[in-house]
Amino acid sequence: MTSIQILLLIAAYFGVLILISYFTGKDDSNDVFFKAKKQSPWYVVAFGMIGASLSGVTFISVPGLIEGQQFAYMQGVFGFFVGYLVVLLVLLPLYYRLNVTSIYQYLEQRFGTVSYKTGAFFFLLSRVTGAAFRLFLVALAMQYIVFETLGVPFWITVVISIALIWLYTNRGGIKTIVWTDTLQTLAMLTSVIVAIVLIVNKLDWSVTDIFNQDAFKAKSKLFFFEDVNSNVYFWKYFIGGIFITIAMTGLDQDMMQKNLTCKNPQDAKKNMFSMSVLLVFVNVIFLSLGALLFIYAEQFGVNIPVVDEKVRTDLLFPEIAMNQGLGLGLQITFLIGLIAAAYSSADSALTSLTTSFSIDFLNIEKLPEAQQKPLRKKVHIGVSLLLIVVVIVFNELEGSVVNNLFKFATFTYGPLLGLFAFGILTKRQIKDNWAWVIGLASIIITYFITELPANFPDSFIGKYAFHWEILPLNGLITCIGLWVISRKTKTD
Repeated sequence: MTSIQILLLIAAYFGVLILISYFTGKDDSNDVFFKAKKQSPWYVVAFGMIGASLSGVTFISVPGLIEGQQFAYMQGVFGFFVGYLVVLLVLLPLYYRLNVTSIYQYLEQRFGTVSYKTGAFFFLLSRVTGAAFRLFLVALAMQYIVFETLGVPFWITVVISIALIWLYTNRGGIKTIVWTDTLQTLAMLTSVIVAIVLIVNKLDWSVTDIFNQDAFKAKSKLFFFEDVNSNVYFWKYFIGGIFITIAMTGLDQDMMQKNLTCKNPQDAKKNMFSMSVLLVFVNVIFLSLGALLFIYAEQFGVNIPVVDEKVRTDLLFPEIAMNQGLGLGLQITFLIGLIAAAYSSADSALTSLTTSFSIDFLNIEKLPEAQQKPLRKKVHIGVSLLLIVVVIVFNELEGSVVNNLFKFATFTYGPLLGLFAFGILTKRQIKDNWAWVIGLASIIITYFITELPANFPDSFIGKYAFHWEILPLNGLITCIGLWVISRKTKTD
């Protein structure tokens, strides 16, 4: 495809998104923007949340993990499933019972204002960086495919991407997101399935016989119990996956805001359970695609792309889809899937960040009604500009995007995990003014512990390699700190 054809395809896709936003954003009140008036069908939310959960990280980066760890990522996915059950059984009923708009309002009711602001701050930090990582990955792919040949600088690619997101989320907010996510999920899955079918045909295999091929078996080892020091050790991935889901879904305004648009807690539970089951199968499909991409590259001599002297396994999928002659159909579906991957998480992140900052820090619900909508729109623009800056900064980082994303999240979500866990599992009351100190201290202590193997190999940890278990460790340290500054309540 030529650059002009690609740009026309992008324009057509966004035309559909803007059309959806026109119908869903006719009422652009704050009640619609923040809660969709609690009228979203649960099955629409469930399907759309698959795309938001996958995002550009899964679409591009997870297939690229195959080279280093085969199917080990599925160990974490099994942990995700258990984590979703915890969210379904514990957190969803709590949020509905309290009737919150921002889930961090729970911390205000449980501990006080400082704890509330601390939790909301760590969400903002986590979600800004998480959304920026995801946007960076897909903007990088778009730059590689089309904008580089047009001489467009990377920062302009980023500005265009976020400006388009702002355009279709500006009025309807979360109500628009619920419906656009459904379209984006469909686009992503269609792209992956088309790619699998075409690559299998090129390899002269049948789709039903993929798992029996020796080349596929060599890249699809699932369970790793051999080396506890390895990043892919089963219990690291599995336990870490449980807490990643509890923190990055159950304690994340972005993900929970969609659940809270369902009509009642029963519908929200149906949504969460359906999504958790489907995600297991969807991740198998993505990892299978990853194995097929590397098999294809080996058989047909395709080099893994190098950008700025860095090997980018993340870009193997775009390279094969766009430049290896597999047909116009794959090029079109891949580009639509790529665009969908970029915006299925970024648009909801923009909306949830706007919601959290407006409610948690500006107390927008307490202002006169005439001031609320103009203030929300200003915050929406401000968050968009912030994302642009952070994505451009992340362009200077090295390493696998998916690993950077989850590693950073294990630090920033840790205090949130500790605050909520302490609030739910104990009846003790903390010294509220010290909550931010404990959160910050837990991050510093956790970081120091995780750096021991590299800097002090003779320490008690030895050569142990930390992975997602950093998150529960961080949460545990936060809980210990909160216990130190707590006291018994009269109900104890």
